[in-house]
Amino acid sequence: MNWEHLLALPATVILLGAGVLVLVALVTAAGGRRHWRERRRVRGSLSALLAVIWLLLAVLSAGLGLSLRGYRRLASEMPVVTVDARILSPQRWALTLTWPDGSTRSVALAGDAFRIEAIVLKWKLPTLLAGVPPLYRLDRLDGRYDDPAQESEAPRTVIDFREAGGWDLLALRQHYPTWLPSVDTVYGSGAFLPLVDQGHYTVSLMRTGALVARPDEATAQRLDEALR
Repeated sequence: MNWEHLLALPATVILLGAGVLVLVALVTAAGGRRHWRERRRVRGSLSALLAVIWLLLAVLSAGLGLSLRGYRRLASEMPVVTVDARILSPQRWALTLTWPDGSTRSVALAGDAFRIEAIVLKWKLPTLLAGVPPLYRLDRLDGRYDDPAQESEAPRTVIDFREAGGWDLLALRQHYPTWLPSVDTVYGSGAFLPLVDQGHYTVSLMRTGALVARPDEATAQRLDEALR
């Protein structure tokens, strides 16, 4: 069996196939019942056995389809923010943040890399497989120095994304955990990447709750050249 081809099939097609197998099982079972009424015991027994086999195949197909659908949803990503960098001076950067709704924010950052962190609320598996994405709240953006010694001594930049006095579902979960029984856990997730002039980065949240940052192709080439 070619598992790569199997995984490439849309989950809906597999679930429809499971439905067809159920219909075949019902038709076969009806034929077996008719054979029993006509006292054709051998044919009736064979039909009953085939009906059970078709039904088992339907159950396996449905389970596979649901598993594939859950896997693809877990593997998908939702965009969080894009970061465009422009160098001002060594280890000093001007960043433009763009959110999925089109709003932007310009900030100044010190360091060799940017690090972005979020608070993530992750649902329990049944809710997650049903398609409900994890909730997140961007917490902060800060600069990161390559040299740990410089990290402890050089000027630090921390950009707070929290809104003062804003209503916070994640804080509600911490104070009243029984109000959201489907919540699995609340935790922090972060990602960082080196900065280059004219760099463009995409930050996304996977349905597993992991925050990931990726440079575009041109930025990746500049990073490779900087590391040589």
